[in-house]
Amino acid sequence: MNKADIKEFAFSMPITAPSYPRGPYRFINREFFTVTYETDMDKLKQVVPEPLEVIDPLVKFEFIRMPDSTGFGNYIESGQVIPVIYKGKKGLYSHAMYLNDESPIAAGREIWGFPKKMASPTLRVVQETLIGQLHYENCQVALATMGYKYKELDILEVQKSLLAPNYLLKIIPDVDGSPRICELVEYYLEDVTVKGAWSGPAALHLIPHAMAPVTDLPIRKVLSATHILTDLTLPYGKVIYDYLK
Repeated sequence: MNKADIKEFAFSMPITAPSYPRGPYRFINREFFTVTYETDMDKLKQVVPEPLEVIDPLVKFEFIRMPDSTGFGNYIESGQVIPVIYKGKKGLYSHAMYLNDESPIAAGREIWGFPKKMASPTLRVVQETLIGQLHYENCQVALATMGYKYKELDILEVQKSLLAPNYLLKIIPDVDGSPRICELVEYYLEDVTVKGAWSGPAALHLIPHAMAPVTDLPIRKVLSATHILTDLTLPYGKVIYDYLK
């Protein structure tokens, strides 16, 4: 393989049979179940990187089912995102993500800097209840429940919320273990179509785990929950802050 071939094909690893195709990535019938809860403000400030600012002591615990996604197939993820402000813009910072598919783990970490780890989340409906569960190495670490399609939401308002900026801390080490890339990344979802949106009574239970420390942002009070069905596109992002310069 000559230098020109390497430059042409070197967009992901391994260069032979890479873990994911080139983007952008389209998701059909992507399903969000999100429980918003109040937590400890000081603990939020310890995990949100500057220059992002924490605006309220809130965390959104998400379960996301992606049955039809470009290059990634069918998988489910779960995690915690935090409402933040950057230069006057309200957005969301992804703090922790757990999912059951190697391809989007590799792509998410390598391209954007999504904080993804392998785990076993599930999202299902049992009679009248929407149930999200997260297991990490055979231990349950999260259980969320909500009344299924309990109350319809304004689709236009929900769509507007999905168009807000999203932020990630991308870290890639050099061969000596020192950070080679340490950047704040911003991205926006595109071509968003909301097919349905609901709220309802909800509960959330988090369980301590050394390697999936979801309880580091403890629940003070569950405030609300939403269940959303969408089509959307995940494009590439952009670097807005370089910590090494």
